Amino acid sequence: MADMAKEKSANGMAVGVSVGLAVGAVFGVLVGVMTGDIAVWLAVGIGCGMAAGAGIGTAMDKGKTR
Repeated sequence: MADMAKEKSANGMAVGVSVGLAVGAVFGVLVGVMTGDIAVWLAVGIGCGMAAGAGIGTAMDKGKTR
């Protein structure tokens, strides 16, 4: 039973990171096109999006267990 909870926790984190990656990539491309430097803003957007997605995924997982 503990293994199943562990898998669901990892799944929630993966969903959070993947959604953050997608949102960050879109944000990075949009800002990069406006400023003329896509490479920098794409990297910043992806990094920030993944970090935020991991944090949100972890917070959601902790909220489910309580």
